[in-house]
Amino acid sequence: MAPVSRTGRLRDVSRTTIGPVTEGLRDVDANLLLSLHALLEERNLTHAGNRMTMSQPAMSGALARLRKHFDDELLVRSGRGFELTPLAEDLRPVVAEAVEAAEALLGTQREFAPATSSKLFEVSMSEYAMTVLAEPLTRLLHEQAPACSVSFDVVPPSRDQFESQLMRRDLIVVPLGFDLPGRTQPVFTDELVCVVARDNPRLTDGTLTLEDLRAMPHAVAEFLPAGDTRRPLELEVERKGVEDRVVLVQVTSLLALPYAVAGTDMCAFVPARLAHRCLDTLDLAVAATPLDTVRITEAAHWHPRRAADPAGVWLRRLLYDVAVDVESEDN
Repeated sequence: MAPVSRTGRLRDVSRTTIGPVTEGLRDVDANLLLSLHALLEERNLTHAGNRMTMSQPAMSGALARLRKHFDDELLVRSGRGFELTPLAEDLRPVVAEAVEAAEALLGTQREFAPATSSKLFEVSMSEYAMTVLAEPLTRLLHEQAPACSVSFDVVPPSRDQFESQLMRRDLIVVPLGFDLPGRTQPVFTDELVCVVARDNPRLTDGTLTLEDLRAMPHAVAEFLPAGDTRRPLELEVERKGVEDRVVLVQVTSLLALPYAVAGTDMCAFVPARLAHRCLDTLDLAVAATPLDTVRITEAAHWHPRRAADPAGVWLRRLLYDVAVDVESEDN
């Protein structure tokens, strides 16, 4: 981002964004840019005013000037609150990037006040991570930041989409081992267990042999491209000579694997937490195998430009507290 001129106007912003959005920001007064950032983040005139230490009439005046400048409403009434217009949604990541760059340059990053902020946190997760983290994270967020909210999206299937989403989300939670960009923080671990139908004819005293694993059909999940990185399960089955196992069903979600296996002669390796939730419902059993334990780690990823963002730092600390509770439940 180019610096702020002596007249207080932003000379330029990131050129990596769609032209019309960037062009619209070029002549915005620097102080008005901060008001725009507060409005887009808080989606509420009163809370944005509190964040900027401005009265509501002053913030209303700033919004009126911004609406005139962009020839767009930016915030529209929806029930008791406001929603962003499509243009405002496009502006949000560009404005955040510009403000974060300016704050980092000038050393003026503000503190995040969870008790008064009404920020909407945007988090993407693998479907499995969502089943473990979404409820406790939402609950703890409500306890510590009652006016804040969080929206959850499923991680996109392609690497290009992941990199694009990394710019726009506060956090993305996916397993380690995919050589994905961004900074990372481990969240929780699990181990893969083998599930089969409870009446699978190959199951003997709750155990499957290596020969069973080679002969029986498998269901596997492929939900993110690993590139050249070998996944832990692939390395272990190869080490035990089971790399030529028959893959009969391939799905795009770990959550689908127990359902794919139920009532069939297939087997699948799924996270233990997921398996134990499905055993009774789907009439499945966890089979012991000669494979060594394969552990997986779900980790938070974020863009390096968000590393020092106070709201992002606070959210990562909150996620750490959630992770401690999740891990302690198993001990």
